[in-house]
Amino acid sequence: MVQPWSKQQQRVLREMNSILHPPSVDERAAMLALNNEFAVETSFLSLASMQELIASSFYVRVAGKTEAFCIALDQSAQYENPNFSWFLQRYRRFVYIDRVVVATQARGQGIARKMYNDLKMAAKNADHTVLCCEVNVDPPNVASDRFHEAFGFEEVGQAFLAERTKTVRYLSLSF
Repeated sequence: MVQPWSKQQQRVLREMNSILHPPSVDERAAMLALNNEFAVETSFLSLASMQELIASSFYVRVAGKTEAFCIALDQSAQYENPNFSWFLQRYRRFVYIDRVVVATQARGQGIARKMYNDLKMAAKNADHTVLCCEVNVDPPNVASDRFHEAFGFEEVGQAFLAERTKTVRYLSLSF
């Protein structure tokens, strides 16, 4: 059963909606360029694979004029990805944060935190109780590790992805 939002949640939602919005078709090229600028952390995408990812997503938001974006999927997505599959094998219901990318010049402004708060509210509204993601251990992504730890995520596993030559930590946040 969906619970009505409190006045504070409604205020936060209004604030986030002034910054965050679903991407327009025109913004997808900018999202792709931003994603591929940080391909070491996120993995390279073609325009077709970006469009497929967006089409299968539970949540997609862009901040401002594409200074940042977040793409998340729930357990019902048809997504061939070893990290998504890891969670699919362990959780009945979840929202998997596939990628969140913030442009270098937009970092430190709280955009990722706003996106995660907005995503968490969307997940709660859809009766989800778990957000999950992975963060690179090797090559390290120290900023992402710190962010997720501060947000309350906890490590629930690790894996070496031979085809991508990287090691990841699997993180989960229950609410």
